[in-house]
Amino acid sequence: MQKKYLTLLTCLNVAGIFSGNICFGQSPAPNPAPHVLVYKMRKDYSKQVPVILSADKKEIVSYPDPVDLGSGMEPVKLKGNYWLDNRGIGADVAFLKLTYKQYAALKKAPSEAELKGMILDASPLKELCDCGPKSAFKQAPAQQLNTWITSGKLRRHCKTIRK
Repeated sequence: MQKKYLTLLTCLNVAGIFSGNICFGQSPAPNPAPHVLVYKMRKDYSKQVPVILSADKKEIVSYPDPVDLGSGMEPVKLKGNYWLDNRGIGADVAFLKLTYKQYAALKKAPSEAELKGMILDASPLKELCDCGPKSAFKQAPAQQLNTWITSGKLRRHCKTIRK
């Protein structure tokens, strides 16, 4: 009895590290894989920094730190005027007046009030599709997406979030 009690206490003590699952014979919860998002914009904002707005578009709920905008963060141009997201946009995305290069050069992120004043377009998307987890792609996502786009099968493989 005392050994079980000590084992339980040990498990509870390390719960912050292992989420407690390992102590009870369960595997840790899986990390959800990032989803592949494809979109069309009303104008070409591919060089502009995206931020996420609240559903009512009154607040900025997510924005990057300048150090997070290294190379490879800009979207990838696909066929049919589609873009492959590399930053983590969503249905409530807005684009700032600042380019990735300008924003990355900042010493710190602007305040929320400053960011609000930098919004170039609060409703830039014509279309947004979720094409599932990146890990589910058998080949490079851009290559597979271009195949689906040119064959007219994008919507067969991807869920339309915004149209």
